[in-house]
Amino acid sequence: MDLKNEMDFAGKFIGNDIIGVLNKLIDYKELIMAYDCAIREIKTKVDILDSEFKLKYNRNPISTVHTRLKSDVSIFNKLKKKNLDITKENIENNIKDIAGVRIVCYYIDDIYRIAAALVRQNDVEVLNVKDYIGNPKENGYRSLHLIVTVPVFFSDETKNVPVEIQIRTIAMDFWASLEHQMKYKSNEIDNSDRIVAELKACSEDIFATDKKMQAIRIDIEDRKTDDSDEDVIIEKLKRLTSE
Repeated sequence: MDLKNEMDFAGKFIGNDIIGVLNKLIDYKELIMAYDCAIREIKTKVDILDSEFKLKYNRNPISTVHTRLKSDVSIFNKLKKKNLDITKENIENNIKDIAGVRIVCYYIDDIYRIAAALVRQNDVEVLNVKDYIGNPKENGYRSLHLIVTVPVFFSDETKNVPVEIQIRTIAMDFWASLEHQMKYKSNEIDNSDRIVAELKACSEDIFATDKKMQAIRIDIEDRKTDDSDEDVIIEKLKRLTSE
């Protein structure tokens, strides 16, 4: 018995309404699978860039890469806030951050280097850019946010699926983690306004330190003597064998 006949057969016993619910559930799971696959597509692109930078350059700008898929509850709550019904179409048309990739870099200029390398790829389409580094949020949050689409190839179709990419330094990521904890415990903390103000001041200090560290790195690079061709080849071989 094929799947359609099985569904028709089941509908006679458990009701067509239940079959409709099951069909919607299958559609939803297929949709979420597409977002999960899109995460893997972006992660693969970042991993390739990571390997390239390790081999071709004296240092690697990427520290760590994290991925996340928005939970069902978060998706449904976001639709509820927008006063939208929970449908596949509403999810696709109104929520662009279901798939998320966070890239943590060592220096501020690395953030823009990685972002430029990603968006140059001809199968990546940029939908939106928010530069919270040059224009931080009121609370001090800093990060570069990109909403892009990437093609996901299935057996019978190709879907362009949106992914939110956040790129920040190690220090910015540390600050964001602390602020995230505080935000969800603000009702339990005395003098939360004071903590918010202190966090914002810390954000300014962290950003100033990031800029100083970057300037030191650039100064060191500028002071390096030119390596011979032989030295360059040996250094690349070392990086190859250290993989």
